Amino acid sequence: MTDTSARTPQEVFADHGNRLGSGDLDLISRNYAEDAVFITPDGVLTGREGVKEGVGRLLADLPDADWQLTPQFAGDVLFLEWTATGAIHQVTDGVDTFVFRDGLISAQTVRYTLTARTQ
Repeated sequence: MTDTSARTPQEVFADHGNRLGSGDLDLISRNYAEDAVFITPDGVLTGREGVKEGVGRLLADLPDADWQLTPQFAGDVLFLEWTATGAIHQVTDGVDTFVFRDGLISAQTVRYTLTARTQ
């Protein structure tokens, strides 16, 4: 088993991006603590199963999207502004906040507006 406690938030985030690209929800959820909290406008999802559900919804809405990310780290917190454009939908105002603990993501707050793509 890999010791995740030695990973910096930047390393966890880079690995998270690679896993998101794979689309494998089980693999993606391994970057989250067992007791992770995933907060969306629709409510709070908990644990790795909650993370899989929340991330799965987003990936389902934006398959094969072109993602643009602007991360800003402050210690164990990451503020991420992002946009994504897929074949049908787009996000222009995505904002996520990640909290890292012991080499994993312990909390994530997700906010975005999904609209139909106009072009």
